[in-house]
Amino acid sequence: MSEQKIMESYNISESDLRHLRLLAKSFPSIASASTEIINLEAILNLPKGTEHFLSDIHGEYEAFQHVLKNASGSIKYKVNHIFGASLREAEKRNLCTLIYYPKEKLRRIKKEDTNINEWYMVTLNQLVKVCQNVSSKYTRSKVRKALPKEFAYIIEELLHDTHENNKRGYFNQIISTIISTKRADEFIIAMCNLIQQLAIDSLHIVGDIYDRGQGAHIILDTLCTYHNVDVQWGNHDLLWMGAFAGNDACIATVIRQSLRYATLETLEDGYGINLLPLATFAMEVYNDDPVEVYAPKMKLVTAHYSQKKQHLIAQMHKAISIIQWKCEAALIDRNPEYNMSDRKLLHLIDLERGTININGIECELLDKSYPTIDPSDPYKLTDDEQAIIDHFHSSFINSEKLKKHVYFLLQKGSFYLARNNNLMYHASIPLNEDGTFKKVKIMDEYYSGKGLLDRLDALVQLACRKSTEISDEKQYAIDYMWYLWCGADSPSFDKAKMATFERYLIANKEVHKEDKGHYYKLQNDENVCINILKEFGIEGEGCHIINGHVPVKIKKGENPVRANGKLLVIDGGFSKAYQPETGIAGYTLVYSSFGMQLVQHEPFESTQKAIEEGLDIISNTVLSEHNTERMLVKDTDKGKEIRRDIEDLQKLLIAYRTALVKENN
Repeated sequence: MSEQKIMESYNISESDLRHLRLLAKSFPSIASASTEIINLEAILNLPKGTEHFLSDIHGEYEAFQHVLKNASGSIKYKVNHIFGASLREAEKRNLCTLIYYPKEKLRRIKKEDTNINEWYMVTLNQLVKVCQNVSSKYTRSKVRKALPKEFAYIIEELLHDTHENNKRGYFNQIISTIISTKRADEFIIAMCNLIQQLAIDSLHIVGDIYDRGQGAHIILDTLCTYHNVDVQWGNHDLLWMGAFAGNDACIATVIRQSLRYATLETLEDGYGINLLPLATFAMEVYNDDPVEVYAPKMKLVTAHYSQKKQHLIAQMHKAISIIQWKCEAALIDRNPEYNMSDRKLLHLIDLERGTININGIECELLDKSYPTIDPSDPYKLTDDEQAIIDHFHSSFINSEKLKKHVYFLLQKGSFYLARNNNLMYHASIPLNEDGTFKKVKIMDEYYSGKGLLDRLDALVQLACRKSTEISDEKQYAIDYMWYLWCGADSPSFDKAKMATFERYLIANKEVHKEDKGHYYKLQNDENVCINILKEFGIEGEGCHIINGHVPVKIKKGENPVRANGKLLVIDGGFSKAYQPETGIAGYTLVYSSFGMQLVQHEPFESTQKAIEEGLDIISNTVLSEHNTERMLVKDTDKGKEIRRDIEDLQKLLIAYRTALVKENN
C-alpha cells in the first residue's frame, strides 16, 4: 500500500505526519511510545491535585506566607487525621508548627529538649507519615521532581515504606543514620518544605498583591520561586505595573498609596525608590501647613514611627497627592475618550474661600492651603514638582527588582483564567443594564466580554515590555494602565469614579459615593453568571466565577456565595486596613479531588506568636461542595491535554507499524 493510501486509511494528514516525525525524536520506538501511553493512562486515574485560590493579599506577607505554609488549614487536618488520639493536642500542634516553620522551631526545641536524639527519631517518623499522605495522589515521577537533591534518594526510599517486616530494620537504620551523621536538622527542614509544597498542587492569586500592607515585594519574591502559580491582575497590581511602564500618574498614585498606609518598606527597601527629594520638597513647601487630613492610616503600625516621622509622612503625602491630581489631569486631557474630565477638580477650588463646588454642591475643604496651585493654570506642575516626578519616573523604570516582579506578573498573569470549570478574574466583566456585554472602545475598535479581556491582555504586555522606541500604540498602552486602575469601563475597577479627592478633602459624604458598574448590581443573577461562563467556554454543573476586589463585609451580613453558588467572592479582608469592616481576615478557596471548600480565616497575630506559642490561623469552612465521586485527573483540563497526547502517541504507533515513520532504536 502506498504512503498516501496509508495516510488516508488512518486519517493522517501531511501536517500530522510532520508533527509525528517531531514526536518521534522524543519517543524513538514502539516500546518508548507504548510505555508513555501506559504512563499517561495511569496518570488519568490519579486524584486531581489540590488548587488554592487567594485574592486581595494587599502586602500582608506574614498572613499570606502562613496560609501557604499551613495550606489553608489542610496540613492541620491531615495531622489530625493521621495521628488522631495517638498524639495529644499539644503534640499535634507542635508538629504542625514544625512543618510550617522548621528552622525557627528547631532552634527552640534544641534549647528545651534534653533528649534530642529521641525527639529526632520520633519526629522523623511522624514527618514521614505526613509526607506519605500528602504525596499519595502524585506519580513517583512528580514527587521525585519536587524532592530536594541533597536528600532525594533517602526521602524516596522512606516515602515508599510499606511497613513490611522485611524492610522495617532497613528504614529504621536510615533514620538512625540521619541522626548519627548530624544531618537531622537539614533533613527535617527538607521534609517540612516538601510537605508544604505537596499540600498545594497549584496556587491561583485572584488579584491585588500590592498596597496597604508592608510586604508586597516579599510576597512577590515568594511567588517568583513558587512551584505552580498564576495571577489574575487586580487594579492595584496594574497600578504598579503602570508605574514600571513609566506612567507618571501611576507613579504618583503608587507613592501616595504607600504614604497613606505608611508602607514605605516596599518602596524603599523593596524597590530602592529614594523618597528624600519628596521629603525635602514637602518640608520646604508645606512646613507651616496643617496636614492632619493627610495623616496616614496607620493605627496598626504607629509603633514603627515617631510623631515627627508621622508628621513628615503627612507632609509628603500632601505633596504627592497634589502632584498626582495634576498628572492625572494631563493624562485626561491627552485622552478625551476616557470621558473623565469630571475627575479634574483643582480648577473648581475657590482658593480664597477654601471651598469647592461639585455638581452644584458647595463644600468646605478640609485643607485650605495650596501654595503650588496657580489659579490661572491650576494643573501646571511647578518646576520643583516636575523635578520630583522626573526623579521618580527614572527610579521606577530603572528598578531591577521591580522589573523582575513585573516581568513575573507578565509571564504568569492575565486578566482572567479559565481552569477546571472555574473562571477567575479579579473584579468584573463590563456589562450593560440588561446583562449583555458592554462594548468598550480600545483605540479605534470596540471589544466586549472575553474579546475585551484578551485585547487588554495584549495592551498590558505592550505597555510593560521595555523597548527602545515609544510608538503611538505603546504610548496609548502606557496611558491606559492608569485607566485600568480607575476607569469606569475597566474590568479591574468598574465604578463610576475613584473619589480619592473627595474622601481626602470633603467631609460631606454625599460626594464620596462611587457607584458600581452593572456587573455588581447583577452578580446575584444566576442567568447573568451562566452567560458569562459560556462566553469563556465553561458550561454545565459545578461551574463557578471566582472574584475578589470588593471585600465581603461579614459584619453587615454579606455573603461570599452569590447567584445560587455560581459566583464566589473571596476577598474577605486579608488587608488589616479592611478587617474592622469585614470582621474576618480573608478567605481561601480550596478545590481538591473531593470537592470545593471556602475557608474563612480569623486574623493572624504574627509569625513570632505562631512559632513561640504554636498559634495557627483559626479557619472555618463556610461553603462545602462535595463531589459525588472523587475527581480524577481525567476529569480536569490537564486530563484533556493528556488525552490529546495519548491520541498523538497512538497515531505515532500506527506510523511506526505502517512504516510512515521509522523507529530509531
